[in-house]
Amino acid sequence: MFSDFYYYKKKEINKPIVLRIGTFIAALLIAFTSSFIPSYAATDYTAEMEQRKTLEIQSNNTDNWPEGPAIGAEAAILLEVNTGTILYAKNIDEELYPASTTKILTCLLAAENADMNDTVTFSYEAVHSVPSDGSNIGIDAGESMTLEQCLYGIMVGSANECANAVAEHVAGSLDDFADLMNQRASELGCTHSHFVNANGLFDEDHYTSAHDLALIAAAFFSNELLSSIGNTARYHFTATDTQPDDFYITNKHKLINGEISYDGILGGKTGYTGEARETLVTCASRNGMKLVCVVLKEESPYQFTDTTTLFDYGFNNFQIVNVSENDNYYIPEDTSFFSSENDIFGYSGNVIEWNDDDSIILPITASINDCTSVVDTDVSGQPSGTIAVVNYSYNGVSVGSARVMTSSYQTSFSFSNTSSDDEPSIKQSIYVNVKLIIIIVSSIAGSAIIIMNLSAFIRSLHYAGNDPKERRRYKRRQKMLKQHKLTYKKPKKR
Repeated sequence: MFSDFYYYKKKEINKPIVLRIGTFIAALLIAFTSSFIPSYAATDYTAEMEQRKTLEIQSNNTDNWPEGPAIGAEAAILLEVNTGTILYAKNIDEELYPASTTKILTCLLAAENADMNDTVTFSYEAVHSVPSDGSNIGIDAGESMTLEQCLYGIMVGSANECANAVAEHVAGSLDDFADLMNQRASELGCTHSHFVNANGLFDEDHYTSAHDLALIAAAFFSNELLSSIGNTARYHFTATDTQPDDFYITNKHKLINGEISYDGILGGKTGYTGEARETLVTCASRNGMKLVCVVLKEESPYQFTDTTTLFDYGFNNFQIVNVSENDNYYIPEDTSFFSSENDIFGYSGNVIEWNDDDSIILPITASINDCTSVVDTDVSGQPSGTIAVVNYSYNGVSVGSARVMTSSYQTSFSFSNTSSDDEPSIKQSIYVNVKLIIIIVSSIAGSAIIIMNLSAFIRSLHYAGNDPKERRRYKRRQKMLKQHKLTYKKPKKR
């Protein structure tokens, strides 16, 4: 937070000579008086960092899981955004101070609750309620700019006054915005966080965890505009009628500004206070994986090397596995039993299918056959057409899920636009029983048994049995099919 960024502003070039002289005299006085003040041993942060390297890495306790690196951060996490898979875990639920990484949540709330073209006016409280030596871009009370410009000030310049002004604009007051932060954090699944301000200035009651911060960052980097703002190395503020200065701000995140080169960086946020030490949030994408790395309580510049080390660990040891291409247990490759001999539905597609985009994350040494899967038929909140969700785990670690959907062709087939009162249409019968099929599949071992049961089910839709009632039903069905110029061969009597 303090010295969290540097900026160049034209109005600061011609500072009054008196101010310069005063600053010089003050420095001399501090140097002179310090010789009379008893000296105390400074905290050895390097030794603390080395000691933290010996702390347990919880993800290393998973059988056959790639061994994660020892780093000097108190807590760290590597989270795959799309699946929610935790690749690396070190004290991820420990409550620590986030410093300016707090501002990721501030910007997320701004994007969700206001328009980027809104005009944000800086109040006296927004400007003067933060320390003058803290991160700021020199905006004065009464000045104004667009919300989008404020977000650049927050993410690139780590400007405390911008964070405060945005908070007031979104919620009406700083306190009300803090309430909104806690509410949104809870909605995102955070369980070890409490926020009291929008900028991350130190407060004992302002804390989060690596896991919670990763959940917040995952939501942030799922927003395309926020990702772009959070990945800006340098931003130019031009003078306007409401903000009279022309100046540049430069991002201090070394993986963003180019000081440290790393392919696939999508953005991030730095943070620092004396109590929090160095904190860092970063997002990167490679090989179809989108990883968020959070490092809390580290020493400079190792927060950056910790991050690259963890990214290398993730990208080199894990793979993305598309479920529809690799799991044939629930929906076998040969699904001809889902359509009739005469193609009465008018298509050759499946009645049920995987959602093509759903994937899981596994170690490069593992396959989907090494996973345990559980079928959940409670699909509330899922997209339309979802009939079940299959959740995968690898040696007890959740690695993602995939949705089972009704075929995209399903709505296009039916014997008629209406069905008789005493006999439901084939389309309705199949849809109603698909959930039953999934449940049966998840509980019966052996694909041969599965196919046999499903085939029997489909055949029952087409053929009449020897029972008189079944024969009458068969005749009615034949009559209906003839009206539509469709025929079936009656099965031979046994």
